[in-house]
Amino acid sequence: MSVEPIGLFTLALGLFGLALGYASIATIFVVLTIFGSAAAVIAGSASIPPAHLFLLFLAVATLANQARSEIAVKMLGFGKAGFWLACLVVYGAVTAYFLPRLLAGQSLIIPLGISEYPSTRGAVPLGPVSSNFTQTIYLIADLICFLLIATVGSTRAGFNALVTGLIAYAAFNVLFALLDLATNATGTEELLQFMRNAQYTFHENDSVNGMKRIVGSFPEASAFAGTTLGALGFTGTLWLCARKNTWTGPLAFASLVLIVLSTSSTGLVATPVCLVILYWTALFRCGVSYGSRHATAFVLAAPAIVVVIALFVILHQDLYQDIRDYVDVLVLNKATSNSAAERGSWNTYGLQNFWDSSGLGVGLGTARTSSFPIAVLSNVGVPGALFFLLFTLSALVRLPGPARTFESDVRLASRNGCLCLLVGACVAGPTVDLGLHFFILAGLASCNPAQARLPAPLLSLRGGSGKPADLENAFGPRPPTVSPGSGSSSNHALAAAPDRT
Repeated sequence: MSVEPIGLFTLALGLFGLALGYASIATIFVVLTIFGSAAAVIAGSASIPPAHLFLLFLAVATLANQARSEIAVKMLGFGKAGFWLACLVVYGAVTAYFLPRLLAGQSLIIPLGISEYPSTRGAVPLGPVSSNFTQTIYLIADLICFLLIATVGSTRAGFNALVTGLIAYAAFNVLFALLDLATNATGTEELLQFMRNAQYTFHENDSVNGMKRIVGSFPEASAFAGTTLGALGFTGTLWLCARKNTWTGPLAFASLVLIVLSTSSTGLVATPVCLVILYWTALFRCGVSYGSRHATAFVLAAPAIVVVIALFVILHQDLYQDIRDYVDVLVLNKATSNSAAERGSWNTYGLQNFWDSSGLGVGLGTARTSSFPIAVLSNVGVPGALFFLLFTLSALVRLPGPARTFESDVRLASRNGCLCLLVGACVAGPTVDLGLHFFILAGLASCNPAQARLPAPLLSLRGGSGKPADLENAFGPRPPTVSPGSGSSSNHALAAAPDRT
């Protein structure tokens, strides 16, 4: 086991954050999830990302307060989102250990990790693999992340800190994408090697038809595009709701452009669906009020902009041909490529694993697929799929309360961010683990910051049990009473409180 330089930086940042408080720790944690290709600690073939290491500091800062600890425990109550996610984690952990052994040799799998058979990148007999353990740890981290984020978001300061963190996440995502392009163009890729040290297969130097595949701070273009979809959904929705306009509008536009230019098939296929989600949101958000101006403008202008762009492209044959070739290479011809054939075989084996296991799955982290729904069915079966569905519905359902407030708009943005991430995962999601970014958004979507209320003082209207100290603590020093000689009694049980208006 070795602690990498970025791991030492993470530890130092955690100690510094503890001095600032739980809200600052939460903001830092959200931003650290951007390092998708970094390893803070390397243990054999396993890599511990910086955000997972920083999760310990978030837990300490959040649970140090008894009231917040009680909120985290309540999130595990029956029927709540935390309960269903915990059920998925427990079932996944049990299947990860037992099912690959009980069903050994009864099916062929595309192993997600290292199996006992020689690695051929093809199918091997069902059996335990190294990723049974690592995927269980990742899913446990997802549960802890969700509970902590929902707890932090239950306070006003924590809620605002999470919003700031997610906007900063989108900004750093754009920044690292631009740095990826700049270092590739200048031949200085080694400047980013500090965050490309995980035990993954990297594709940072790949290109398509001479275009650099944008990976940003992730191992490959597909991972970059997939996580940028979540940033697009979150910042785009906040802009439609006219929240944080200075940042959300430019970041949403930059995220959209980078997804299209990333040369990721996942991004190109999922982006239209995400734009439909945003347009649908704008339809329900538009109106004549000041807070609806962006949504109204988007609803009215988006169709016209699409038509103008389409006509412009059609009238310029060279541009039309370039765009057509780009789409052909990444989407249309992708279906006949070797990569598509390989990923298609992964899904075929995954579905066969589902049937061979009688719908129970072959164990969390056992099989690799190329679509999140198939990954869930093949690894954790019908029970796991049911637990995840119940968790998603519980976490993303609209909470009661006034609409078009800052809190309700942020929850709406978080729901859209989760939906956009799910769209990308359905196109090319290899595992059951959706990543910390998804569960941060889900936690924010399910929380409602408590309004600060001062308890009403319990005052006695008769003598005996009444305590003057209670009145003094509640309203401040009691006013002087009139002496008996002035004609008024000084033995009133309740003296008038001073005017504080």
